[in-house]
Amino acid sequence: MEDREINMELSHILIVDDDSRLLSLLDRYLHQNKFRVTCASDGREARQQLEFFEFDLLIIDVMMPGETGIELINDLRESLDVPILLLTAMNEPDDRILGLESGADDYLSKPFEPRELVLRIQKILHRIQQPAMNKSDGHRIQFGPFQYDLKQDILYKGNEITGLTESETRILRAFSNSPGVILSREKLIEVDEELGNTRTVDVQITRLRRKIEENPKFPRYLKTIRGQGYILKTT
Repeated sequence: MEDREINMELSHILIVDDDSRLLSLLDRYLHQNKFRVTCASDGREARQQLEFFEFDLLIIDVMMPGETGIELINDLRESLDVPILLLTAMNEPDDRILGLESGADDYLSKPFEPRELVLRIQKILHRIQQPAMNKSDGHRIQFGPFQYDLKQDILYKGNEITGLTESETRILRAFSNSPGVILSREKLIEVDEELGNTRTVDVQITRLRRKIEENPKFPRYLKTIRGQGYILKTT
């Protein structure tokens, strides 16, 4: 099946940042790259925009006066499943972990090149807009009601696509390439260098379990092997 070019021109992005200069720069640059853009200076204004518009992606800054970006994401994630890209001036592992735990799909450390932001946006949107392919195409690993397509890196539950973040995709791909094989935390860091440390691995495993397990606290498929790592059980 031929790849379909994803049309980004219809994608509507909400940027939440208290830095008016940065907002203006990103607004102008993303418009030049054919995105629809709406800006908000804080969480209150972001919620107002979310009441009136549907967005394909949220870009949220961490350090804002009053309600922080992390607090905003924690609140939004209770009712909103739209992808979120976090902007952070903090590059410490614990700060990245907080962002991932809050429900962000990806993060970008300040300062950054606007072009890198566009590439991150395109990767996220391409992943969630990827068209479904016929079940007979490609090689799939099945576990319970899920099938993971190793050719297109898509997770299906029945005929529906289950959205995955970049890190979740890389982790599930590693397990799907070696079903029934124990993968250590260190091995998973080799698969996804952005994980950084073993604690971040555990955070991503927890998030992935929420998507594939009926009871994430007692996983049936993505199981912990004490002292060794994790394993994907397909039966």
